[in-house]
Amino acid sequence: MAAEFDKCGISCIHEAAVTEAREHMINEEKAQALADTFKTLADPTRVKMLFALLNRELCVCDLAAVIGASESAVSHQLRMLRTQRLVKFRREGKIMFYSLNDNHIITLFEQGIDHIGHS
Repeated sequence: MAAEFDKCGISCIHEAAVTEAREHMINEEKAQALADTFKTLADPTRVKMLFALLNRELCVCDLAAVIGASESAVSHQLRMLRTQRLVKFRREGKIMFYSLNDNHIITLFEQGIDHIGHS
């Protein structure tokens, strides 16, 4: 029964609506990059790591302590976050400090938290 709400009762194309939607459609390359970003954000461990980095940079050891994971697991996840350009790092001697790559991640998180807060 729920599937009936997900489709039209008849098949008809509204040409003006289709044309307007196509004019604003994202290209394939950007669609894939966005999907890859959301895939990366689909892991609770990575979300916690990014959330921990919202206010300050942290070294790998501190980040592992904050989220309750091994340094090895955190390093593996950081590699994925770096690949998606969600975090950046700097080296201070033998210590690697990580921070958010830019403020877009903060905006994404704020809007996501607002979204899940709606009932």
